Amino acid sequence: MTEKAFEVEEVSEAKPVAKAPPLRAVAEAAAEPHTPDYLDGFLKQKPEPVAADSETALVDDVVAALRQIHDPEIPVNIYDLGLIYNVEIDNGHATITMTLTTPHCPVAESMPGEVEIRVCAVPGIQSCDVNLVWDPAWDPGKMSDEARLEMGML
Repeated sequence: MTEKAFEVEEVSEAKPVAKAPPLRAVAEAAAEPHTPDYLDGFLKQKPEPVAADSETALVDDVVAALRQIHDPEIPVNIYDLGLIYNVEIDNGHATITMTLTTPHCPVAESMPGEVEIRVCAVPGIQSCDVNLVWDPAWDPGKMSDEARLEMGML
């Protein structure tokens, strides 16, 4: 077995790394069609609280935003998959109660954050809390008929 030689260079400080241009400048330079930026909701001014009668329409908008989030292992959105247990909106504040398919789901750390970002991007939503619960546990019976059809279970 041959031994590989290596060299060690000791330095007192690292060379500074040039900063990359902001992503927005790169996108504008590329002049590609704009895709939805869900962080825009955080950058805009907070909207005025909405009236109680329009909260039903807001729930529909929030559900539409939740249907854009797909489980990475299952080709179905999290709403039709049955992971969203409740959507409540009170004076511009959304409270989402959800679960995951298993407690050991690989997106257990990132999924609630993504849900919060998408919901806060909905016009009329000022803030959002995502409650991750494990009781009741998720099972395939919570899936919508569309999700079952998509997965070949119908």
